[in-house]
Amino acid sequence: MTEANFIALAQKRYAELQALNKINNFYDYEKKFESLWRDLGREVLEANISKVSADRRKKKHLPNSGK
Repeated sequence: MTEANFIALAQKRYAELQALNKINNFYDYEKKFESLWRDLGREVLEANISKVSADRRKKKHLPNSGK
């Protein structure tokens, strides 16, 4: 993932982050803030390591499975 790709993902969430400033209740703010960053983190992780194979039926070798 390049820096430009990361910034593009973060920019998609910027409006949501700014909307949090309108929340007066800290509990709701924290809950939505955590959700926002968890979703962004998932997108970054998937962009870094996930490559969907062309054949969805292809078997995957699991580590420590003994096979």
